[in-house]
Amino acid sequence: MRWLGLDVGQRRIGIALSDPLELFAQGYSVLERSQSLNRDLEYLSGVIARETVEGIVIGLPKNMNGTEGPMAEKVRDFGRRLEEKTGLPVIFWDERLTTLAAERTLLEADLSRKKRKQKIDQVAAVFILQNYLDYRRKG
Repeated sequence: MRWLGLDVGQRRIGIALSDPLELFAQGYSVLERSQSLNRDLEYLSGVIARETVEGIVIGLPKNMNGTEGPMAEKVRDFGRRLEEKTGLPVIFWDERLTTLAAERTLLEADLSRKKRKQKIDQVAAVFILQNYLDYRRKG
């Protein structure tokens, strides 16, 4: 089974995929958001079909105290719409500190600020999906 991991933001969506054995997450791409939610969902549906994805993990942005703010509500709505469109299960996964971890990883790779900006959402999606895969293996 392959999983799709998403880091959903206002302007970009980081995308990651698992390997078929569900051991590792790897970066796939970054989707620059369009003005049309349907277009974004259509793009993701294409990825899901091409890569034979059977489940979706979406990072849920929570406040450090565990509460959910306005962005979490938008992400939950996005996830519901994606689930309706694809018929696949959507799991929301706490994404606290994933962007910070992604930034640290990209800094250690010595990427320029411009390249970090282009990759950070994809790397955050990898962290979200990998954390979920690790949790499933332990559980």
